[in-house]
Amino acid sequence: MKRRVLLLEPPYKNKYPPMGLMKLATYFKNCGDDVRFFKGSLKDLALDLFCSEFISQIDIKNFAEYINSFRQYIKTGQASFIESIPDFCDLRRENLLMQYRRRFRARDYTKFDVIAITTLFTFCWKETITTINESKNFLAESGRLLVGGIAASLVPEEIKRETGITPICGTLNKAGIIDKDNPEIIDSLALDYSILDEIDYIYPSSDAYFAYMTRGCIRNCPFCAVPILEPEYKNFISISSQINLINQKFGEKRDLLLMDNNVLASSKFNEIIDEIKLCGFSRGAMYTPPSDYDIAIKNLRENYNIRAYTRKIINLYDTLREKLTGQELENFNNYRGENGLIYPESASVNAILESDKYFRPLFAKFFRPRQRARYVDFNQGIDARLINDSNMAKLAEINIRPLRIAFDHYEQRDIYIRAVKIAVKHGIKSLSNYILYNFNDKPEELYYRLLINIDLCEELNADIYSFPMKYHPVRDPKYFRNRDYIGKFWTKKFIRAVQAVINATKGKIGRGREFFYEAFGQNINEFYEILYMPETFIIYREKYKCSLTEQWRKEFYSLNQEQLNEAKSIIESNNFAENIINHASCDEIKNLLRYYLIERD
Repeated sequence: MKRRVLLLEPPYKNKYPPMGLMKLATYFKNCGDDVRFFKGSLKDLALDLFCSEFISQIDIKNFAEYINSFRQYIKTGQASFIESIPDFCDLRRENLLMQYRRRFRARDYTKFDVIAITTLFTFCWKETITTINESKNFLAESGRLLVGGIAASLVPEEIKRETGITPICGTLNKAGIIDKDNPEIIDSLALDYSILDEIDYIYPSSDAYFAYMTRGCIRNCPFCAVPILEPEYKNFISISSQINLINQKFGEKRDLLLMDNNVLASSKFNEIIDEIKLCGFSRGAMYTPPSDYDIAIKNLRENYNIRAYTRKIINLYDTLREKLTGQELENFNNYRGENGLIYPESASVNAILESDKYFRPLFAKFFRPRQRARYVDFNQGIDARLINDSNMAKLAEINIRPLRIAFDHYEQRDIYIRAVKIAVKHGIKSLSNYILYNFNDKPEELYYRLLINIDLCEELNADIYSFPMKYHPVRDPKYFRNRDYIGKFWTKKFIRAVQAVINATKGKIGRGREFFYEAFGQNINEFYEILYMPETFIIYREKYKCSLTEQWRKEFYSLNQEQLNEAKSIIESNNFAENIINHASCDEIKNLLRYYLIERD
């Protein structure tokens, strides 16, 4: 029997689309089920569903422009939202709308047979738990609520304690996890990219193939969650069939983003690189973007995800409209209006397909795709300890950009420097690295690691971008719900200072010695000075450096050692409430601490 399936991602911000849900969409559609994807507030989902049901029962073509008014009435019950709609007053329509209003208030929402919810990191805890608990209002009486993903795998007992749901831990890498008699292995399925067009949220990185060619890691680093999420190391996972299916259904993607945690540990590394090349990512690879319009029309003809591709087509029409002027624009608007093609809710598949002969020449005229470079990104980084001439020569056969190398410990600086030099030797000059801090490291070790990259950029004429990553114990009962953990050599103020600098550099530190010195100081003493500096002075460095910053610096260094120790202790707590300042032992410290109350204005 055909099931109604709802796939949910909580309303947190994230860069990459949910791979697990995209594979589940493929799985459930292979089962013949009706699948819907949603990300955001579940009250908005309820309104969307009620509006869809309501407009399916009225002559929506005449009232399409008032869909938001119907939505607001269902949400608020205010009659003013519908009283001004011309020719709407009709007892049947009004009673129907009131019925949906009553159901919305009672949380008597549309029901689904299966609801699957993904989870990200545990510091998105509130949004995640709220989504799981509120989703129960959408579940049919005999329905199944499935919860999986990162947080569900790391702290399953906490998920169960706060929701009553026992989550699915780890990957869907065995048959029968969802349906006992189904032999499909969900983790090996191609991603369904169409579901991304069902929602308004735009993932910053979505024009890519997302895949794994290995799973797990041979290391067991104490700060890493991979041994829990992927405990078994798998040497090689072929992706060519997935990519072929994606190309046929959704068109070619620009980049290949691989989520492997330690690809160099694979004994089949050469085979992995050879397959990547066969998939179109050899060194110097280029591609021509497919036509979004052609893909949408093709899938509508095949009756595939009508909801997503109807929305997609209307959005494409809107984009095309921006290119038109004069009589051509007037004719375009009139044509859309006459055929009910202004809003996705009123657009029929037949009208879209019959209008292809009108719209296709316009898209061909104004949208001419150009060739673009395409790249491979082992997004989780590679292991510097395993880099050698052989595997870097092989890696250089593909269009990798950037090459990410972790630099987690200052003690491994010689290994890291050697790895970077080998990569550059083989022509890989665009690099990036993750720099772990707030673990067992000292603040100065962060500074020195960043400085090493500045030196390497100059020495090797390479581009190395550093991404400092704050350690967080995601399974610790005290900290998994928040980001409050402070490492034993760090303080709350130091963490905030580093984050303030990183925010100013948009999360990354690139080449350029002068830029680095300005951001982090010319030496370790200046770096610590920045760590103690008022946060406003760090963020708005240019505004304050010639005035208040100099005054602060003068007063900071004028304190005697006893006063300085007391002041530093208060500053390190990052608590500058008025009562804290007043408890300082002398006026000199009180005056210094008042700089920490200054805001931008």
